[in-house]
Amino acid sequence: LAMIGLVDANNFYVSCERVFQPKLEGRPVGVMSNNDGCIIARSAELKALDIPMGTPAFKLEGMRQRGEIHLLSSNYELYGDMSTRLAQLLRDACPAVAPYSIDEMFVYLEGLTTEQCEALGRELRQRIRRHLGLPVCVGLAPTHTLAKLANHLAKQHPHYQGVCLLNGQDHTTEALLKRIPVASVWGVGRRLAERLAIGNINTAWDLRQSDDKPLRKRFSVVLARTALELRGTPCMEMNALDQPRQRIMTSRSFGQPTGVFAEVHNALRRHAQRSAEKLRKQRSLARAVMVFLNTNRHRRDQLQYFPQALIPLPSPSDDTRVILDAVRQGLEQIHRPRYQFMKAGVMLLDLVDAEQHQLALLHPPTRDRHPFLMATVDQINQRMGQGTISFGMTDAPAAWQLRCAHRSDRFTTRWDELMKVGTHPGAVAAAEAKQKEKEKEKLKKQQALTSTKRGTQPRA
Repeated sequence: LAMIGLVDANNFYVSCERVFQPKLEGRPVGVMSNNDGCIIARSAELKALDIPMGTPAFKLEGMRQRGEIHLLSSNYELYGDMSTRLAQLLRDACPAVAPYSIDEMFVYLEGLTTEQCEALGRELRQRIRRHLGLPVCVGLAPTHTLAKLANHLAKQHPHYQGVCLLNGQDHTTEALLKRIPVASVWGVGRRLAERLAIGNINTAWDLRQSDDKPLRKRFSVVLARTALELRGTPCMEMNALDQPRQRIMTSRSFGQPTGVFAEVHNALRRHAQRSAEKLRKQRSLARAVMVFLNTNRHRRDQLQYFPQALIPLPSPSDDTRVILDAVRQGLEQIHRPRYQFMKAGVMLLDLVDAEQHQLALLHPPTRDRHPFLMATVDQINQRMGQGTISFGMTDAPAAWQLRCAHRSDRFTTRWDELMKVGTHPGAVAAAEAKQKEKEKEKLKKQQALTSTKRGTQPRA
């Protein structure tokens, strides 16, 4: 029997913070977006306060100052590393693992009975909690769509104890699918659910029982495959995650608007280096580099300007230095000092496979050692933390850098931000005073015992 499991971390961003800050357990915690803009992750306690996702952080500042809630800046370096550790732990225990998102991993199990799969799911859940400190739920089923639903049920209903298995053909699965709205099915959004309701398809069971041909004709082939998956017939592959991307973009909003060429250039340099790392990771080469800038479109009182420049490379390359040179050329073409820019980005275009690419006959191969240099830089940054080695210096603090006034330390990737274990001086003094008091009490008891044996009254 082939089973598919979906391991999904509960409130992943908040859970990562709580691993290293146990004081946040049981308290309302929210994680803010870039530049501390709005809420993008909520603990169960924060959800209970009816604070919706996407709430602007400034509206909650009063509650934060009064200590009613805890708001943290996003710490993507920590979250990414914890996700990598989660994937590695699963690979050590399962034959095949396919990451679906930063907090969701599909695992593929073959040759196990349903009892063995469920037992493995519970073991994985305990192991992840013990080794990483992360709470997860596990959904098990014969297909990806049913595994997604099983995981949803494991989160919503405590009696599953974090692990739910849907066989696909039994009466339990049928009863559950009849209660699940069709909008809760993976790949069925709100608008599609409204169209399905017109055809009297309101639940996951209704979709499962629908005929394939009308679904393909009226909606799409993807929806027809979803219906098959709800019946327990696997027909979706996760191999799209392993395919290289056709373009790579890195962009960020600035902490403060700026029109200074050097500051904008520093931001673009950072984005270019990150894009080049992604390019090498998927073993591709770029033929062109696009640079773009944006002013704040919400500030009608300011001049608006949204330029972009496309710089073709002399030959396909993954060399950071070549990409940085193209970025500088692009910025020189489009930068205008009278504009206050709020966002900048770099996009690598027209990507080709590095292994299959062959140099043209007009450009014979040269003894270029840049692949060894780039590989060394990537390895050091991977081991010691992103940005350990970079091209060019950055002034700190710079206007383009993100606001992250409430970011926790990057405990697992930065040597200077490792957890510090110790005792507060006040606690030490209190412990010493308590120990001295115990020694005095012990001495008084000994004196009293000695006086009693001699037949004398103990001295006060």
